Amino acid sequence: MEYTNTPNNLGTENVGKLLMRYGIPAIIAMTAASLYNITDSIFIGQGVGHLALSGLAITFPFMNLGAAFGALVGVGASTLLSIRMGQKDYETANNILGNVLVLNLIMGIAFSVVALIFLNPVLLFFGASEQTLPYAQEYMLVILSGNVISHMYFGLNALIRSAGKPREAMMITIYSVIINSILTPVFIFIFHLGIMGAAFATILSQVIVLCRQLHLFNDKDCFIRWKKGIYRLRKNIVTGSFSIGMAPFLMNAAGCLIVILINRQLLKEGGDLAVGAYGIVNRIGFLFVMIVIGLNQGMQPIVGYNFGARQYDRVIMALKKSIFFATVIMLAGFIIVELFPRMVASIFTGQDDLIGIAAPGLRWVFAFFPLIGFQMVVSAYFQSIGKAGRSIILSMTRQVVFLIPILLILPNYLGITGVWVSMTISDFASVILAFILLAMELKKNKQDYNI
Repeated sequence: MEYTNTPNNLGTENVGKLLMRYGIPAIIAMTAASLYNITDSIFIGQGVGHLALSGLAITFPFMNLGAAFGALVGVGASTLLSIRMGQKDYETANNILGNVLVLNLIMGIAFSVVALIFLNPVLLFFGASEQTLPYAQEYMLVILSGNVISHMYFGLNALIRSAGKPREAMMITIYSVIINSILTPVFIFIFHLGIMGAAFATILSQVIVLCRQLHLFNDKDCFIRWKKGIYRLRKNIVTGSFSIGMAPFLMNAAGCLIVILINRQLLKEGGDLAVGAYGIVNRIGFLFVMIVIGLNQGMQPIVGYNFGARQYDRVIMALKKSIFFATVIMLAGFIIVELFPRMVASIFTGQDDLIGIAAPGLRWVFAFFPLIGFQMVVSAYFQSIGKAGRSIILSMTRQVVFLIPILLILPNYLGITGVWVSMTISDFASVILAFILLAMELKKNKQDYNI
């Protein structure tokens, strides 16, 4: 069957131009999403209070776990879509759309039901105190109630990007951020809904843009669209999506575990203020990490398509350019934070004690950021070519094998500083491992494909 509007330029156009075309919209979208998270925290910190900011930090593991299940479907399916397009298998590509819709509905509802049943004990396990539990509970009740919307939104946006519409994916994210940024202060400062108002704003903004996403796949000229016969779950699509999406799933799931450990260690060493300080450090670090994730999202369809088309020289070119741009991005974050840590922390709160804990935390956590961009791109590269195993190794070693033992030991000797230093050491170790695995892969490629 012939389809129109298939992105065949992925296999012919200049790789640098393609990376700009796909990467810049994704970076803008991820930056906008990160800025939303930051402004959300600012509104909560300034409008509700520092305990609410600490309560928000307690919810990070839940958010990571929800993102893990979303990535299992969305990232895996979008990568599979790119590979199938490179192979000119448009029938399977269309079936991927229907399967993503059904899988997100099932997983989104199931996650919400289970999480809501055990909400309070889970939040306490995550590190909530008597003071911060009410804030975390109010926020997550709303977020979990609309979780299926979030799953659908993120999953469909990943497919839109891989289907050759990076600008549309970018605009959908930006619309969501703009709507959210307008609604959050209205709900907090005018309607006095507190932290629950921020959660309402998040879900409502996603509902609005989800309608736009559903409409995009009604275009009869698009090579994937809503039609009969694509909603039956197919074993090859489900298993293929899950095997590729397992790497980001485990990365986010591990992130959930790590945030729990960090929160509990900080609560033990410095109380609720230390947990709130991590909320600030996490949001700032998340900004630059999300920019690189946007770059990786731009790289993914290029690498996936050309790998499927067996054009390995273009695959390596996209990898090299992505590593360069990721390094520049993370270097910028490093410079800003190392020079102005207190100024950065003061954006979220005016409380000197909280700033005093967050500022050194920022400096330690950002110490090896110029190298982390390389590690992130390499992990995404393995995922994009369907070698999920190596991507999983990189994700799990950084967040579990390297970090957890150090995180359990150092704070006993260095207190709060030990928590920050643990993250720095694990980052450095993960960069070395990424370099080794990439060198092995490139050597194998040169032997097998003469590149």
